[in-house]
Amino acid sequence: MTSSPLETLEFATSPTPEAAVIVLHGLGADGNDFVPVAQMLDPGVGVRYVFPNAPEIPVTINNGYVMRAWYDIREGDLTQREDEAGLRRSQQAIDALIEREIARGIPAHRIVLMGFSQGCAMTLLTGLRQSHRLAGLVGLSGYLPLAATTEAERNPANQHTPIFLAHGTEDPVVPLQRAIASRDQLQALGCQVDWHEYPMPHSVCPDEVADIDAFLKRVLAAG
Repeated sequence: MTSSPLETLEFATSPTPEAAVIVLHGLGADGNDFVPVAQMLDPGVGVRYVFPNAPEIPVTINNGYVMRAWYDIREGDLTQREDEAGLRRSQQAIDALIEREIARGIPAHRIVLMGFSQGCAMTLLTGLRQSHRLAGLVGLSGYLPLAATTEAERNPANQHTPIFLAHGTEDPVVPLQRAIASRDQLQALGCQVDWHEYPMPHSVCPDEVADIDAFLKRVLAAG
């Protein structure tokens, strides 16, 4: 099972970035979606922000409509009939992006994975299985996919990698309880989870951006 290289957008806050943040968009969006959010961040070090585009695939829950998606969604209950093949394919592609940043001179422990909704799912799936220790994981309005395999497949390199998880209390797309269950499972596995709730739907809010900024300052300063 192989994956094609991902198309990416990027910008850097310094001619010689010392860190990288790979930002994974949600279902039906593209790499442009989180550029404005990244432009509001100031982690205190030079950062290269990388925004990959998910492949275009038919999405079952949307009547087979072709859109950018990291994996297929077959049911409203996100934990049922998961598209394991699609998840694994995208995991490989994101692993390749991490290797590319390392080859460009950014040490793995200075790389953060960040994602929204499906991008959050991919952040957790990929980050916890990564053989390189990463600086941190940022999961927004999402959940832990392939949860039953996480304990067996997680890599010790990221056992103690800080995880920022945030969710809206009024989210109609990924219910808050689904996110809380993911948080609880990660904590039961000994992961360091920084949990935040905000009075919002399936979106991003200014307080959340400020908290992400503080998290990035902390994990990148520690690198």
